[in-house]
Amino acid sequence: MRYYIIAGEASGDLHASNLMREISARDPQAEFRCWGGDLMEQAGGVLVKHYKDLAFMGFVEVLMNIRTVLGNLKFCKKDISGYRPDVVILVDYPGFNLRMAAYAHKAGFPVYYYISPQAWAWKKSRVKKIRRYVDHMFVILPFEKAFYARYDHDVDFVGHPLLDVLPEIAENTDRDAFLRKNGLPAKPVIALLPGSRKQEISIMLRIMLQVIKSFQDHQFVIAGAPSVPEEFYQKITKGYPVKLIYGQMHGLLACSRAALVTSGTATLETALMEVPEVVCYKSSFLSYYIARNVVDIAYISLVNLIMDKPVVRELIQQELTAENLKEALMSLLYDANYRSRMIADFRELKMKLGGKGASRVAAEKMLTYLKKKKSRE
Repeated sequence: MRYYIIAGEASGDLHASNLMREISARDPQAEFRCWGGDLMEQAGGVLVKHYKDLAFMGFVEVLMNIRTVLGNLKFCKKDISGYRPDVVILVDYPGFNLRMAAYAHKAGFPVYYYISPQAWAWKKSRVKKIRRYVDHMFVILPFEKAFYARYDHDVDFVGHPLLDVLPEIAENTDRDAFLRKNGLPAKPVIALLPGSRKQEISIMLRIMLQVIKSFQDHQFVIAGAPSVPEEFYQKITKGYPVKLIYGQMHGLLACSRAALVTSGTATLETALMEVPEVVCYKSSFLSYYIARNVVDIAYISLVNLIMDKPVVRELIQQELTAENLKEALMSLLYDANYRSRMIADFRELKMKLGGKGASRVAAEKMLTYLKKKKSRE
């Protein structure tokens, strides 16, 4: 069968590539044409567009590049029409992919969506488009199935694909070898994950660094974002005894006793590697005010959202101070009951996420649906 797959970010490239391998294992005749990255190409896809050419974040940046965005949409529609796939598989990336879902559905192609947009947090109006244009939705967070059920839409929960990767990294990382490779001493490590964008790094990292002086028996190591140059970090960290490393976030977490993490997917990754953490978030007053009036969720971290209770401490906006962060980190490091309770909750979290095999389950379900459709034709 012929599969047209669209992923617009690095995480989508990873998860789509694993899905492609599982499909190929069950459909030896599978042909893939895709928008994504190097990993999807390595998995056997013919790469049409690289996600690096699609990464326009934020309202202003999209407006500045509106010609490119519209051109990509027009080209993608034409390319799908010319390829005539048996199915169009969309991976996250909702701004682009929901538009392509509408086109592909109206053009008569089956549409599958892997990794749901976060409609449960904001833009609930997207559920109407999903019901109208997506034949099958495959979700990776357990509460998403109940969310869609409230809108009378049945979806498949397949588990979280990170469970296929992160526990093995945690188990197999050689701490001593990691420290030697990166020129780090043998002291306990505190990981700093200040985010992936310059604006959030500038705010969060400045506060995180202020706690270092209170933990001189530990070493602090920053997980550098690939798109942010070293010089940017150096301006912020000048005068602080802190190390910056790139491309090794998961290895760093595997060697860390605790982590300070900016809100985002990294909070879930940290939990899946069973590293006690504090979740941090701060933005401008206006941005925060708008977010509070648009986003409809009880917690900011995926860990607490999935568990539906405050497993990890969230320091948000005015609560994110050096003093509060110091107190929270003290608890992570020296309160044995608090640490053990958090790690036990992380293990329960893994069970809620469905265990290993998300890519396999998603591939099997997709092929089952496709075979049923073909048998009816």
